[in-house]
Amino acid sequence: MTITVENPTPTTTFADDWSRWHHAREDGLRDPLGWLSLAGLHWLTDSPARLDGVPGTWWVTDEKVFITAQPADRLDVDGERIGGVQIVTPVEGAPGVSVLNEERVLEVIRRSGQYAVRVHDPAAPTLTAFTGVAAYPADPRWVVTGRFTAFGEARTVTTGAVVDGLEHHHSAAGIIEFRIGDSHEALLAFGTSDDLKVLFTDATSGVTTYPAARSLAVGAVEADGTVTLDFNRAVNLPCAFTDFATCPVAPRENRLRVAIEAGEQDPKL
Repeated sequence: MTITVENPTPTTTFADDWSRWHHAREDGLRDPLGWLSLAGLHWLTDSPARLDGVPGTWWVTDEKVFITAQPADRLDVDGERIGGVQIVTPVEGAPGVSVLNEERVLEVIRRSGQYAVRVHDPAAPTLTAFTGVAAYPADPRWVVTGRFTAFGEARTVTTGAVVDGLEHHHSAAGIIEFRIGDSHEALLAFGTSDDLKVLFTDATSGVTTYPAARSLAVGAVEADGTVTLDFNRAVNLPCAFTDFATCPVAPRENRLRVAIEAGEQDPKL
């Protein structure tokens, strides 16, 4: 009797691994109340106002957001229906306070001392029309080894935002230096040595990729001080998909001279 031994399953290829990551990324974007569900961004003032398509009356006093509504408006905070005046206090730069309105979430946020209501709607056109994110084909040559040099202590770096007048404040841990071809480059890294990320632009920004910034998760620094930059996994910020986000722009230190022809492309092209 002849016994045939099957060959073991081949090792996962680089492209297969990237493809699984890319599909998981797209699945995350399909979250019914995620970034693609944004359908409105309403900035509040100290004058009570009705917001387009949003129940209730909204205003700001003494760094608190006031909401006046009737039970028929179907606005709920912490499981309680608003019937009169409700006060919420969002934290600067953090995820907002959720006010439920049936299937929608009205997220009350604070950015650069200003207050807004961000509308998450599962029926938002950006979400319902989403078919995926265009990206460059995965290519191992865009996996680069860099060397991380930590600052003596974390530094606060301020960047602008895609919304005029707003600022973002980031905790910078150090500098990543690396080479691409003949070009020596450096990136300011945010986070901690256990979990670094970078915001950057490059020579493709505004041509094939989103102009304000792309984000790349770098991860932990190795014991020898090296890090891996896999630019195939550079992703768009929410503002690349919707006009109702308040994303940061890349710091001036992170404007690369080379064309990083890897990662996600501009979805609006």
